[in-house]
Amino acid sequence: MGTDKLKYTLQIADNALILGHRLSEWCGHGPILEQDIALTNTALDHLGTARSLYQYAAEQFNTLAAGEKDNFFSSPSLQSITAAGKAIDEDDMAYLRDGWDFRNLLLVEQPNNDWAFTVARSLFVDAFNYFLFSALQNSKDETIAAIAEKALKEVTYHLRWSSEWVIRLGDGTEESHKRMQDAVDNLWQYTGEFFIATPADTDMLAMGIGTDLGMLKALWTQRINAVFAEATVTAPEESWMQQGGKEGRHSEYLGYILAEMQFMQRAYPNMEW
Repeated sequence: MGTDKLKYTLQIADNALILGHRLSEWCGHGPILEQDIALTNTALDHLGTARSLYQYAAEQFNTLAAGEKDNFFSSPSLQSITAAGKAIDEDDMAYLRDGWDFRNLLLVEQPNNDWAFTVARSLFVDAFNYFLFSALQNSKDETIAAIAEKALKEVTYHLRWSSEWVIRLGDGTEESHKRMQDAVDNLWQYTGEFFIATPADTDMLAMGIGTDLGMLKALWTQRINAVFAEATVTAPEESWMQQGGKEGRHSEYLGYILAEMQFMQRAYPNMEW
């Protein structure tokens, strides 16, 4: 198994952290107060899931052999901690890794643009998370199963919220329909990465820790098509899909996110409240 379980944990954690950060950018800017608060709470849910997974990832990393630790992260900050023989924690995972150490999907780092883009992205991710965490409740890894069970309660609400908004905009005015269709057309190219298996995905499936991405794709497609039918939105034809985020190859947008999110810790190392 090697470090594949750690990589798998980070894939899920990084998705939660980066999407949570993106959604938090709406705080104080939502179209109406109720939805401003709803989206802020959703961002906090994602951050809570990320923290639980980072705690588990740090625990896994700290038990690796010295040689495995030395080569796992390329971030000089984390390498210096490892070289000093110190343990890392969940905050180090979030604030001290460089962009190429992140394993999140390209979709979650895309800009918010407008409300239609935000809810379309949320629908795609929420539907995937719903089926992912449903399956991971049965993981042979007890910690991953427990985190999935807790997260699923929140994701169930997230999926209902994003589905309702896609339907409201898609089946609304001429302008809202156009914006919703434009958002779907633009973001669709990033959805294929959900179902591209990394070596970590394949290994965890074989170990009974992860789940079958092919099965998730069938369930995800069925749910998305049902929402699109109500929203009078058309899914683009199958085409070439963007990929690379799960292997650490990202768009320029992740760099801007990390520059903002990590600034305080980078500027004042080891600062504590």
